[in-house]
Amino acid sequence: MTEYTSDEMMSVAAARALGDGMSCFVGIGLPSTAANLARRGHAPNLTLIYESGCLGAKPSRLPLSIGDGELADTADAVVSVPEVFNYWLQPGRIDVGFLGAAQLDKFGNINTTVIGPDYANPKVRLPGAGGAPEIAASCREVFVVLRQSTRTFVEKVDFVTSFGHGTGKGDRERLGLPGAGPTLVVTDLGLMRPDPETAELTLTEVHPGVEVDQVVAATGWKLKVAGDLGTTPAPTEAELRILRDLTRASA
Repeated sequence: MTEYTSDEMMSVAAARALGDGMSCFVGIGLPSTAANLARRGHAPNLTLIYESGCLGAKPSRLPLSIGDGELADTADAVVSVPEVFNYWLQPGRIDVGFLGAAQLDKFGNINTTVIGPDYANPKVRLPGAGGAPEIAASCREVFVVLRQSTRTFVEKVDFVTSFGHGTGKGDRERLGLPGAGPTLVVTDLGLMRPDPETAELTLTEVHPGVEVDQVVAATGWKLKVAGDLGTTPAPTEAELRILRDLTRASA
């Protein structure tokens, strides 16, 4: 069997969650890697939408930012940013929002704003929100992909940049948010999904070779584990070839 890294396993697992024919609002970084892997592999009809107004982008390499000219050059159409948000995102026309995070809490709330309790004088000031809050609010569902550690998976985020499930099930509905919120979190250790009764993230799959104790130790809250815990299928040689070709083209 071909050897692979934990990051490659994470990217492959995230890509598999995207179905052929879906529309996906893509964030830069790990989400973009997974989305482009899916489009080059099992989901050739996946429509990639970037915040800069590029609809149906088909980049030959991983974009450096939402303003990368490769996105516009390969897109089916390029529209204004207000049109992307007002016509495509807010009315619920996009199936999946694919996001990253600096911090994620047990209810899928995302922080990309500040680290530390004092907003005015944070320990670290992060890049900020961009379009993520609206993506989290309005896409039919949200997938989150990030590496797992107690620094990133926290009991409560220092700042809620993008709303997940708030403090539990029903918070989104009370606020009138149309999308289902985070339905899947993909890490380098496994997969988490919200509990149907509480909306608290629950470990549902571990990647090959990963023990439950490893995942629990890398989580900043008392992580719940599904009774029917599964194991993610290892990456295939075809998936790894596509991913590595994509990564090499972007070097």
